[in-house]
Amino acid sequence: MVSADLINAVLTQAVRVATHSWEYGTVAEALLEWDTPQLSIWNDPFPNGQVPTLIVDDVSALSYIKPHIRTDNVTLVDGDGSAGDPAAEGIPALLIGKSDEAYWDAALRQSNHLLTSVPRWSNGAISHREAVPELWADFVYMVPPFLAYTGVATSNVTLLKEAALQAKLYRDVLIQPASVWMHITGPQVQDYELWSTGNGWAAAGMARVLATLKKGPYAADTLDEQASLTSLIKEILDGVRALDTDESGLLRNYLNQTSWFGEISGTSVLAATALRVAVLEPDTFGSEYTEWAVEKMEVVDGHINAEEGDNKGIVSPAVNPLNWWDTAPYTTGSPEGQSFVVLLHAAYRDWQEGQRRK
Repeated sequence: MVSADLINAVLTQAVRVATHSWEYGTVAEALLEWDTPQLSIWNDPFPNGQVPTLIVDDVSALSYIKPHIRTDNVTLVDGDGSAGDPAAEGIPALLIGKSDEAYWDAALRQSNHLLTSVPRWSNGAISHREAVPELWADFVYMVPPFLAYTGVATSNVTLLKEAALQAKLYRDVLIQPASVWMHITGPQVQDYELWSTGNGWAAAGMARVLATLKKGPYAADTLDEQASLTSLIKEILDGVRALDTDESGLLRNYLNQTSWFGEISGTSVLAATALRVAVLEPDTFGSEYTEWAVEKMEVVDGHINAEEGDNKGIVSPAVNPLNWWDTAPYTTGSPEGQSFVVLLHAAYRDWQEGQRRK
């Protein structure tokens, strides 16, 4: 087990290398889960059924991301053509908005934009792109968790149900015979292959929605949605575990293609998800899931640079976060990969704490 100091170094590198909207949001989630776990969606996110009022400067995730959120537009950040990525800032914007109304209003404009102005796929799935209907697995980490959290924040059960429905609509288009998802389908960009990180974005996003439904004040009103999400997450994790055959012990960048290298980004986020859902739904996700996740974590930990210096905390090999078809291992610090390693250790710490209480 690596030290907390080394995971702090991994997180410091994530902060250093993040430059894009979804990266900022994922780094903020890593900061929240690692530095202030009691505030995360997995623990006690809604005291008295409400979004908590926090002192922004006392919460590293919020003080980090606040400068990256704009309050003068319909989206929280420039998504560079993506409709889904700006939503990665949505939950922090709502948390900041409890003490600064401009951020609350900006978050609500963002959710309204997604629901009313963004193109949709023929089945009703909200597009990941602003210009054309296009579905990317990445969307499921950015948008449904934000919509669900907004549903709690605004006492809107319909929006909670819509968050779960959007995940199901994405699954219905992207699911493949191997029980995992292809990455992208649409008129401008296509990636019909089984991208490890894309499946991680999807499974982790659905787990965050599931936690929001279970821990919010409308748990009894969303039982069907909770069951649906649990089933969809299990589908992906089972499919991924069946394709976990690389001799490195890491998941391959493209799960079913033996020519690809094993890499840390998809491996970490999928292992983190397995630990989170084992706590949320222990009857469904038993020891075979947690043992697999811990095994993946131990392999990933062997790829963290522990040497003192500028590269301390860099985790590699990752896939190039801006070019998932790049066959050269990315070794200078993937913002999402670094964050996923932190999310994995936060999930392990919380899972272990739960084991101790039994």
